Amino acid sequence: MYNYPFSECYNCPLYRMKPQVSYVRILHASPNTPAVDVYANDKIIAKNLSYRNFTQYIGVPVGEYRIKVFKANTTQNPLIDTSIELPGSSAFTVAAIGMLPNINLFPIVEHKKPLNPDKLYLRFAHLSPDAPAVDIVTPDGNKLFEDISYKEVADYIEISPGTYSVNVNIAGTNNTVLTVPNIRLLPNRYYTIYAVGLAGGKPSLQVLIPLDGASYLRE
Repeated sequence: MYNYPFSECYNCPLYRMKPQVSYVRILHASPNTPAVDVYANDKIIAKNLSYRNFTQYIGVPVGEYRIKVFKANTTQNPLIDTSIELPGSSAFTVAAIGMLPNINLFPIVEHKKPLNPDKLYLRFAHLSPDAPAVDIVTPDGNKLFEDISYKEVADYIEISPGTYSVNVNIAGTNNTVLTVPNIRLLPNRYYTIYAVGLAGGKPSLQVLIPLDGASYLRE
């Protein structure tokens, strides 16, 4: 199974990046954690966020934030209580990862890089807590990303737009654990393929392929 949990935001009004502002969204990537509410400095920023879903990006001033994550509709016994530092002029996806009772936040920066005309940037993030290191391989054997372990985010690669199919293979082998067909990638965008779920349980391993903030944040 695979999922594309995003709306096409490229044509929506563009944010203009401000030096003292970062843009942040939250991803719920913990397979055995129920829906959550997320607070930053005691202000709610995400309500009833369920597994595999992202919030919209929100603009926040540069600085340190105390983040608390609770089971939805509760405000006691936080699942996560931690602080993160956000610099200015950046975009992030902050993922809740791992398995209860040991879940944590994993900030993933979304770099802005110059794009060649009619190209796109693609990368891979391994967020499956029980999956081994993997390669991302096209059907003709071309390795897009190699030996990516849990909590590792590959660098962006520049590719041409089109419709792609990829296999998720155990690193260094031809053992395919997931096939993802018909990934439509458009030009002048940035994408991350997030591997979530469990290789040896339920919910099963799958990918999420949203647009990254760099696709529509302009300096």
